[in-house]
Amino acid sequence: MRLDAITLFPDFLRQCADVGVVGRARERGLLQLETWNPRDYATGKYRRVDDRPFGGGPGMLMLIDPLRACIDAARAAAAGVDAEPAPLIYLSPQGERLTQATVRRLATMPRLLLLCGRYEGIDERLIAREVHKEISIGDYVLSGGELAAAVLLDAIGRLQEGALNDADSAAQDSFEDGLLDCPHYTRSDTEGTAGIPDVLLSGDHAAIRRWRRQQSLGRTWLRRPDLLARAQLDNDDRALLDAFRHEWLASQAKNES
Repeated sequence: MRLDAITLFPDFLRQCADVGVVGRARERGLLQLETWNPRDYATGKYRRVDDRPFGGGPGMLMLIDPLRACIDAARAAAAGVDAEPAPLIYLSPQGERLTQATVRRLATMPRLLLLCGRYEGIDERLIAREVHKEISIGDYVLSGGELAAAVLLDAIGRLQEGALNDADSAAQDSFEDGLLDCPHYTRSDTEGTAGIPDVLLSGDHAAIRRWRRQQSLGRTWLRRPDLLARAQLDNDDRALLDAFRHEWLASQAKNES
């Protein structure tokens, strides 16, 4: 898969892509990242990429012309990667909230272009004509789109086949089935096995799977009921969740008494 990022800070994204799972995916040839700086396509003595907005107000807007020239160059650089033009994604707080389902869909594409805004944003005419999709990583404002692009790069990169040493890891992550992940435990020289649920030490893999599923359901109920409301639960899931609720409410009542 190839990702092309249009950004005023290309070094930042390249450094993010050099470490961890994404760095390994690039080393294995599973993911390619190219960066494009709009300032390289600006004209004039000062190579300006921003100007004041019409109508007044604080802040500056990124200019259409250097951005469009940069986007055109990025598209042309690897036009043969896919028969269809690569979609341009604008990282914006006004975009659709990023979900794991969206990440999975994007991860299957051969190529994506990521557009990182700065200042007060980008001239709306360029967004209307060039952008295929706006994506937000949360309801807050950052200084620019680079951090959001790095989040998307990491989320997509780890789903490339062969990026993870254990392919089952991705399938067990939070949000893969619309729920939060269960708690996990490992060895400790100082703690020993204190506090570890007995089922995890039992060797009964069927019981362990059932416990993990129950904890996933229960944790989602406690922390993200909005996710649970959208989840497709079967009768076994409902029984596990009912048992979790009963036990949790009983423990709360005991602690308050």
